Amino acid sequence: MNRLTTWPLPEDFDGRGAPVRGREAELAFVEARLDALAGGEGGVVLVEGPAGIGKSRILREASASAKRRGMRVFQGGADPAEQFVPLGPLLEGLLSGAEPLSDAARLRDLATRPGQRFWLLQELGERLREAARGGPLLIVLDDLQWCDDLTLLTFHTVAAGLSSHAILWLVAVRGASVPPAVRTTLDRIRQGGAHEVALGPLGDRAIAHLAEDVLGAVPGPDVLGVARRAEGVPLLVVELLGALREEGVVTIENGTARLSPGSLPARPLPSVARRLDLLSEASRELVETVAAVGRPVTVGQLGELLGRSPAALITAVRESLDADLLTERGEHLEFRNELIREAVEAGLPLSLRRTLRGHTAEVLPKSAETPADGTELADRAAVDRLRTAAAELAATAPASAAELSLRALELSTADDPRRPGVVAETIPLLWQTGQSARARHLGVSALSAGVPGPEDEARIRLGLARLGAQFDFSEAVRQARAGAALPGIPAALRARLLALLCLGLSLSGHDEAAGQAVAGALEAVEAAGDRAAEATLLVAESAVRFRRMDWSEAFRRADRAGALAEGLGIAPSPWVPEALWQGFLLNAAGRPAEALAVADAGVRDSRNQGRAAATRMWLMNRARALLDAGRLTDALADAETASAMTDELGTGNLADLTLLYARVRIALHTNDQEAARGCASQVRRMRSDSAPLVRDAGAWLLALLADFEGRPDRAMAELGDAVDRPGVLVDAVDAPVLVRMALRAGAPKRAATAVEAAERRAALNPDFTILAATAAHARGLLDNDLGHLLRAVRLHGECARPLARASALEDAGRKLAATRTSEAVPHLDTALALYTRAGAERDVARVRRRLRAVGVRRQPASAGYVKEWPELTASELRVARLVARGLTNRQVAERLSLSPHTVGSHLRRTFTKLDVASRTELARLVLTRDSGE
Repeated sequence: MNRLTTWPLPEDFDGRGAPVRGREAELAFVEARLDALAGGEGGVVLVEGPAGIGKSRILREASASAKRRGMRVFQGGADPAEQFVPLGPLLEGLLSGAEPLSDAARLRDLATRPGQRFWLLQELGERLREAARGGPLLIVLDDLQWCDDLTLLTFHTVAAGLSSHAILWLVAVRGASVPPAVRTTLDRIRQGGAHEVALGPLGDRAIAHLAEDVLGAVPGPDVLGVARRAEGVPLLVVELLGALREEGVVTIENGTARLSPGSLPARPLPSVARRLDLLSEASRELVETVAAVGRPVTVGQLGELLGRSPAALITAVRESLDADLLTERGEHLEFRNELIREAVEAGLPLSLRRTLRGHTAEVLPKSAETPADGTELADRAAVDRLRTAAAELAATAPASAAELSLRALELSTADDPRRPGVVAETIPLLWQTGQSARARHLGVSALSAGVPGPEDEARIRLGLARLGAQFDFSEAVRQARAGAALPGIPAALRARLLALLCLGLSLSGHDEAAGQAVAGALEAVEAAGDRAAEATLLVAESAVRFRRMDWSEAFRRADRAGALAEGLGIAPSPWVPEALWQGFLLNAAGRPAEALAVADAGVRDSRNQGRAAATRMWLMNRARALLDAGRLTDALADAETASAMTDELGTGNLADLTLLYARVRIALHTNDQEAARGCASQVRRMRSDSAPLVRDAGAWLLALLADFEGRPDRAMAELGDAVDRPGVLVDAVDAPVLVRMALRAGAPKRAATAVEAAERRAALNPDFTILAATAAHARGLLDNDLGHLLRAVRLHGECARPLARASALEDAGRKLAATRTSEAVPHLDTALALYTRAGAERDVARVRRRLRAVGVRRQPASAGYVKEWPELTASELRVARLVARGLTNRQVAERLSLSPHTVGSHLRRTFTKLDVASRTELARLVLTRDSGE
């Protein structure tokens, strides 16, 4: 017997230096693509498979081969904890290493600016073309499933644009559930002719060779039996056998590796632990519960075990599936691999395992121990069951409902009379879950194919009108009007269509037509007794009253609409949700704290329910409220988050009036000239919109941008005849801005018109102090009257619009400085403090100049910060400190009640401001500064 006590391989063996086992055909295919690349033929190769199957190893082997051939290789990869860095995975490969792309600094800069995506794609494409002229390029991108949206966009756009060049893209992605944006990217590159390499489990021979690589000896039958428990996943084989080796469970006799006598306890595995660490607390708890149960369970049974409703588990279930830990088999959830289940269970305290098993025995029926095999549902009864299940889940789990509805659609044939009904049910579910482009395509295709019955057609048009209420106000009007005109449809359906027609007209700015439509729709809505239609109609009427300067009635109707919608829940509402309009009114009335409370609740509830469309609308609403509350950094973070949720339908009319307005005003206050230029092209698009309100808002934003560039005459030209319409201002508080702009342009008559409109609005609404303050400010500017300016300052002190108050203080201080310097300074100091707290750098610089002009110099101050962190805002600092403690973006989001996207926005700016490139560097800097070193 020849017993070895030392190992022929390093103790930290991870398989990287060993030969690749069982992938001869896949490597040969990749080598063939490299041969083609050497001949000038590029393209895309997609390497797909589950976690641990060896995708990264294939990429490493391909990179090494390409380098041996003298090719230029760029290697990048995504990290789920680093998604806040826009284009980070791709830039990591292209701009680092021995031969980075030229002009790397400019590309990095463009990637951090949301408004520069077009130029980024142009520049990156040109740099890659330039590099390809010097020889073939291999671009390697690992873990596509974790890439940020900008990386996905850049990958499929640039790869398609450079398909004729000698550039080969080698990309790895998990084959399990992936986010919708990744799925869309995969569909597009496949349509473009991408080659696919699907990695399956290793065979017995390859497993035996791999075991020999790990153990340094030929594996005996007992060792091979253990290795087979990894089900052909090489990473699990390496980790399992490596653990056995280090624990001394394997001995070598006569060159053969065998197991020592005794049982083999389950043990944690590093790769499983890493995947668990990436989960949210709720998802980790769910996975650990399934592991402790020890057998497949339904979501309903999990709900009983965890004391939650099945709907409350939807997000956690989806995250667990996306992490490649759990899989679905029929109605049951189970672990993808029993070895993974054992590894998860081994990490739980013994007492917890025993408690969970006892609870399982009490809760789960014995009959549930072995679920029946899942079968394909392909009959009419299956479609009915899927529709019923989708309807039951729609109110609490729209994403799951959408999947069920789509499945019903797949099972219904083209001539199935129920198919149009399924289409009508699916459209709002897709829209609510952020798949607006898919929803619109589904509806338009169904109408083009012809719908047999008027009721089904009306329901489809209702869904398209709901889409239009967010993206295209005029389209909402067209679809609602056409649907309501169909004969023989149910009264409640007609009522909802008429309510949406009124809403679309009011949102479009067709106030007279909207007023007439409201009067005509009231009878139909009352007769139908449909409270959801009534809530939407009240919002439409409130909007008409608001623009007719009857704010009290606008509030009364909005409050009634909100109460109705709250009682009904979000799902039945034709416009999601009515409370958005309440938030807008509160903000307009100078009550941003209340508006923010409404918006915070909206973001939280819609996110918890998985309603992407509502979440995006609430984020847009909150960005506007944060702007008016003087919190520019937070407003920008929400604006960037909402912008990142845009799909193929574009931003849409509602975003133009909220999100784009906020981004323009933030750019002007912070003196961000590049962001302002980036917004300009989007604003100009608004000028050709078919909705009058959108056109007028576009004129006002273009005027603001022209005035920002020091061209007030151009600003007035952009306004044109819109300046004479009271509704041209997106925000009534902008009246002094318009007056100041007109006076600088030498247009006193236009300034006078703006003042008269502001005074009329204030007179008609005496209960709204913000309007009286705005009118006094505007009049003070027109007449150059100190009394009016001081009255504006006093009235603004009763409101909560800090930037408007600072503006009034600044104008009063400027007027006082001419004759009463000592009185001017306190006004200017207060304005300076308000601007500084808001982060309005351009305004801060201007007030400092005014103070210097009267002989006063003030030390620069940072916006709401501790002395050790002058670069960051309070929100950015809170996020940075939590990240430095090791929390993931998701964990930080949960701790601060933010979205992961918002946390990413804060981190992106923090990295830029502090000039750090990783979380490790950030943690080191936080430790140094906070310890006072």
